[in-house]
Amino acid sequence: MYPIHRNRRLRATESIRSLVRESLLTPNDFIFPMFIAEGTNAEVPIPSMPGIYRRSLDLTVKEVKELWSLGIRAVNIYVKVNDNLKDNTGKEAWNPNGLMQQAIKAIKDAVPGMVVMPDVALDPYSIYGHDGIIKNGDIANDETVAALVKMAVSHAEAGADFVAPSDMMDGRVLRLREGLDSAGYQNVGIMSYSAKYASSFYGPFRDALDSAPKDADIEVPKDKKTYQMDYANRIEAIKEALHDVEEGADIVMVKPGMAYLDIVREVKNAVNVPVSVFNVSGEYAMVKAAAERGWLDHDRVMMEQLYCIKRAGADLISTYFAKEAAILLNQ
Repeated sequence: MYPIHRNRRLRATESIRSLVRESLLTPNDFIFPMFIAEGTNAEVPIPSMPGIYRRSLDLTVKEVKELWSLGIRAVNIYVKVNDNLKDNTGKEAWNPNGLMQQAIKAIKDAVPGMVVMPDVALDPYSIYGHDGIIKNGDIANDETVAALVKMAVSHAEAGADFVAPSDMMDGRVLRLREGLDSAGYQNVGIMSYSAKYASSFYGPFRDALDSAPKDADIEVPKDKKTYQMDYANRIEAIKEALHDVEEGADIVMVKPGMAYLDIVREVKNAVNVPVSVFNVSGEYAMVKAAAERGWLDHDRVMMEQLYCIKRAGADLISTYFAKEAAILLNQ
């Protein structure tokens, strides 16, 4: 009899397709990135990221409550630091009364169950827009790591559930784990940006935080390629992820997302911890721009991308689409 196997039987109706669907997506899979700024009742749109805002603490808390009601259980938080607080040491990053520390406390007070994952990197605090301390024209790895430890401990003191180092300095996960443990925060986790590539997809994010490398009166690297990964490399990503797991990372991340799904699968196959993927600002902006011009169906492309990231091996997805996708999934 021809053919014995008719694969289309399992595609015949939506009910059948849903029964045999291999990858499942729920609001619990999402981490929502949030930008926080000084002020009160302030909501500043980010032009390159339609629908995303820099919000003051009061409006951030309001948004977090709405996210919780939609089933989203985790947020990445980033702060827009005033220029007068920036320098080459990043010392504002561990100010116990700094904006990040206030934000962590405010979110945890308002929604105690929300998992708060503050960013750990110096670029929002750097006068040069780099993720570390500049010394002799380069990023001083070990001095930067020492600063990151102070930053992470201050986040833990404020109530963070996880710290999320995005800096790509060598050895920072081990030092962060040691620093958190010695300060009594053994239960604060580390979600490491393990395979973070030097990508041009970050442009809108850098607009949001003014964190792009800047011209300076001293010699500084013109880009972030000496610490973020070369996008031509695959094996290096596996090595980075394995190193971070060995050093104590609880979750490893691949960033960006859509253009790097081969890396997501490679990392998922290599590690025994959850894998997070950052569906980054440029990927978000491209969908928004094309949809505004009527070139594609926004919601269908959004959901297809998120399912593809999940299918590739992501356990968690940090995405600016989280709120919109959660609304659709809850219908």
